[in-house]
Amino acid sequence: MKQKSEKMNTTKLLTYLLIGIIGFLGLVCLYYGSSFAPGLRRFDDAASRYDGSDPLFDGFSGKRDLEEFLEDRENNPEVPKIIPICDIKYSELIPCLDRNLIYQLKLKPNLAVMEHYERHCPPPERRYNCLIPPPVGYKIPIRWPASRDEVWKANIPHTHLADEKQDQRWMVVDGEKIKFPGGGTHFHYGADKYIVGLAQMLKFPNDKLNNGGNIRNVLDVGCGVASFGAYLLPLDIIAMSLAPNDVHENQIQFALERGIPSTLGVLGTKRLPYPSRSFELAHCSRCRIDWLQRDGILLLELDRLLRPGGYFAYSSPEAYEQDPENRRIWNAMYNLLKRMCWRVVAKKGQTVIWAKPVSNSCYLKRDPRTQPPLCSSDDDSDASWNVHMKACITPYSARMHKERWSGLVPWPQRLTAAPPRLEEIGVSPEEFHEDTRIWHFRVDEYWKQMKSVLLKNSIRNVMDMNSNLGGFAAALNDRDVWVMNVAPVNMSARLKIIYDRGLIGTVHDWCESFSTYPRTYDLLHAWAVFSEIEQHGCGAEDLLIEMDRILRPDGFVIIRDKPSIINYVRKFITALRWDGCLLEVEPRADALSTGEERVLIARKNLWHSGVMTV
Repeated sequence: MKQKSEKMNTTKLLTYLLIGIIGFLGLVCLYYGSSFAPGLRRFDDAASRYDGSDPLFDGFSGKRDLEEFLEDRENNPEVPKIIPICDIKYSELIPCLDRNLIYQLKLKPNLAVMEHYERHCPPPERRYNCLIPPPVGYKIPIRWPASRDEVWKANIPHTHLADEKQDQRWMVVDGEKIKFPGGGTHFHYGADKYIVGLAQMLKFPNDKLNNGGNIRNVLDVGCGVASFGAYLLPLDIIAMSLAPNDVHENQIQFALERGIPSTLGVLGTKRLPYPSRSFELAHCSRCRIDWLQRDGILLLELDRLLRPGGYFAYSSPEAYEQDPENRRIWNAMYNLLKRMCWRVVAKKGQTVIWAKPVSNSCYLKRDPRTQPPLCSSDDDSDASWNVHMKACITPYSARMHKERWSGLVPWPQRLTAAPPRLEEIGVSPEEFHEDTRIWHFRVDEYWKQMKSVLLKNSIRNVMDMNSNLGGFAAALNDRDVWVMNVAPVNMSARLKIIYDRGLIGTVHDWCESFSTYPRTYDLLHAWAVFSEIEQHGCGAEDLLIEMDRILRPDGFVIIRDKPSIINYVRKFITALRWDGCLLEVEPRADALSTGEERVLIARKNLWHSGVMTV
């Protein structure tokens, strides 16, 4: 009996040992499988082709440094071996525009003034520290310019708009694709013809809405799927197409998937995150906005954003219907705009175009008691991050008085001409031109380093996370891309230079999530962004996860920062699945360098959610 008992114990021990070995091997396979899944592209072949002859970058640390990093990861417990994947239900999560969060935090937004569509960010303890998965069947997006007219349905599996707007030619479901015929609620015959009609109303030369380069920046409020902005691009007009994340689901997601400049936003209670005098034209088609609410505060926000002499193209039933209620609204709106010194410059059919005055003359002739009043002299009209709208008119400075279009030269000359508002931020024309020259050089070198892995038209939507004076975006102007220039809050005064150059952008605090859908940018450029948030005590890990959220699969990140930051970021590359390619270089110092810098270029892999979800 004793021998039998000992034999059974030995069998049990061997069984437990075998189970332990199998479990250990399973964990090893899971760990390495998540890091090196079959079919993921490596950058080893590009590394073997590098000959070290680049004049700006001193060296390349590809395969060798990656192997050292993997070895370091084994010995360094602080390096994350894996970042979990969020549940598939979060595949379209926008953390600061998640209306579920409003209810969870028991907030009570004022629905009447659209507060529920404004930003409400989760507190640190409620952040999603996981990677957002793509929807089932996700494909690498169709490339520009074909994407203007069609996208993969699997990437945005929503057909609500196609059903609701089927008679208005917004979008059509066609097999595996969703197609965009270029129509809209107000332009049934196509956005291109509608745009020609606006130019004819304004009597611009050759029926071109760009008016010889004087109309460059447009704000399209309530843009739908941004077909208006799409058909402005051939005219060298760039629109900031704006719509909320509302019941017309995924409008901006469709727009960005198409490769059209656009962003989530709403005319609610706070200023739009753009400086004063940024746009030559504001547009609202089939407009259902209540412009009369709160003493006309929404029209006064448009007034803040328009340049001297800027236009507001407006179509709505009250502009042309003759029933008593629409007539009442029209008369009230007409009287309000007249008190704001705007005037009707054209009216035809369902559309009316207003123009903002070019000087203070009309304001000075008003009775001092006239409403709305002029803003006080201490109001900063350029402040726009979490700043509540004000029901007042921003008068022009003495320098801008009677300067149509703020004294800017036409496009494309304005891209490189030193704008007058440089003086307001303490930058000389010489510094501006030097900044432009340096960024042209830097961007050329970025492209040289990536040329072995860049496919034709593989980059369309670009974000510069620390835009400064817009030199990075200006250097990309000869490529078929558009750039969302992001000015960190402490540098927001410089955003007006971006707009004066004929570019677009927004203010943002990188300690928070950005207002866009997941998978909407092909390239993220982060110059000194991590150093900046480090000074504010924000987590680099949170920012890396946020960058992954907004980056498309197969998209690139270019991180330019001090060596300690680059070394820290590299620890997360494989956990983030950004090791489709890996390139680290040491750039030569230039006039913009604040110390030693390194450049890390990585590429996000296409992966799908598996067992590691949270």
